[in-house]
Amino acid sequence: MLKKISVDEVRVGMHLHALEGAWIDHPFWKSRFVIHDAADLRKLLDSKVREVWIDPGKGLDVVASAAAPAPPVTPPAAPPPALAPAAPPSPTHSVADELHRAAAICNRGKQAVMSMFREARLGKAIDAEGCLPLVEEISSSVLRNPGALVSLARLKSQDEYTYMHSVAVCALMVALAREAGLDADACRAAGQAGLLHDLGKALMPLEVLNKPGKLTDAEFDLMRSHPERGHTLLVEGRGAGAEVLDVCLHHHERVDGSGYPHRLAGAALSTVAKMGAICDVYDAITSNRPYKDGWDPADSIARMASWQGHFDPALFKLFVKSLGIYPVGSLVRLQSGRLAVVVEQNPGALTLPVVKVFFSTKSNMPISVLRLELAHSNDRIAGRESPAQWGFKHLESLWADTHAPRPG
Repeated sequence: MLKKISVDEVRVGMHLHALEGAWIDHPFWKSRFVIHDAADLRKLLDSKVREVWIDPGKGLDVVASAAAPAPPVTPPAAPPPALAPAAPPSPTHSVADELHRAAAICNRGKQAVMSMFREARLGKAIDAEGCLPLVEEISSSVLRNPGALVSLARLKSQDEYTYMHSVAVCALMVALAREAGLDADACRAAGQAGLLHDLGKALMPLEVLNKPGKLTDAEFDLMRSHPERGHTLLVEGRGAGAEVLDVCLHHHERVDGSGYPHRLAGAALSTVAKMGAICDVYDAITSNRPYKDGWDPADSIARMASWQGHFDPALFKLFVKSLGIYPVGSLVRLQSGRLAVVVEQNPGALTLPVVKVFFSTKSNMPISVLRLELAHSNDRIAGRESPAQWGFKHLESLWADTHAPRPG
């Protein structure tokens, strides 16, 4: 039977079932876990949480723990850095090898999100746990190679943006959590939060959601209600953990307090909400929308870096590492005067990805496509280029395996 106790009664070995208070009041990724060591206990004691629920069936009881002396809890010699991630595992597959599986996962993901949105519109309760198998598939694909699924999900058509955006943000969240050195459970929780972050858009009028032009003030105010409406849907449903609820409600907040719905700033925002903000914006600006074409991936990274006060700087650096300074699909100009598209990251050197050279700026003519590993070449990237200015509309045919099915 669950018991509610003061945090002062918590001991190493107890299973925490729930923490009384808001998600932002405690430093843990999960609200149900065993206190394994003194460091976790210290984190709990130092947080704003004053009461917790424990499950004696899964850990120590109050009485049982009182019979044994509690291990000493001493503060660390120096506070750990905000983000001190372990090195993420290296990809086990190339982008080309992972594209087929990633395309199938994208399609299943789109269908799953469409189904969830339909149920929300019909007033049915949302089962957040039902999407966990899909999150696991996406997580596994990102582990094999983050570039494949993340890049494919960006190639959504305008009419499927709302659904594929959720799949893309899920993959981006997993990639960022992985880069931050978080464990498998935390990566899955971040992915689930990304998949469900825009659920409130299911309750938006389709004529507003898919409007090809600029929204009126009234329409924009309506769209700004989607985080709170999605949060309500998840609370009324089942299986949504603290991370999912937090990202759904706060993915449009900004660290300088300029976001919505609550204008939270800085430390008032949890790490996972700040992650959600970065991933949501990146996919939005790199995707084709009803009212504008998406920006080039590398240009998007550069622009986001220039938006002071929008994103947590440490998390944004990790985000760039997870994708690369020149993400897959970026158009770059080499020192030789050739144009190339990035097809694979080089984990050891972000400025030396694998590219496919296909155009000469000197002759202003296409040239034979050549795969080039910049780490083993004398040529280097001189700068970013705009595909729109050059009139290149189908660069994905160069970086994506032409025999691999596109999502859609």
